[in-house]
Amino acid sequence: MPLASIDGRSVHVDDEGFLTEYDEWDEDLAKVLASQIGVDMTDDHWKAIRFLRSDFKEHGETATIRRVDVVGGISTKDLFRLFPKKPAKKMAYIAGLPKPRGCV
Repeated sequence: MPLASIDGRSVHVDDEGFLTEYDEWDEDLAKVLASQIGVDMTDDHWKAIRFLRSDFKEHGETATIRRVDVVGGISTKDLFRLFPKKPAKKMAYIAGLPKPRGCV
């Protein structure tokens, strides 16, 4: 996997820029990733990102929007408000996880 320099750190990414190494992520890096795609992180954003990270660690794949809604307790409407246009992809990017296989 290619290496990218993000905020002075070298991290492993795929061809689309998604992190490929779970342990290279931290919340400081997430803030930088969010700012790169125009997302200003709030407590509501962090709730979604933290759910994705813990769910990925338990299940080994990036949660869909439906799973974040049903299991994570964050409505689809709120996800589209927090991460406009492509919430699943944006959440995964900020959370340092692989792009989800399906968006719903």
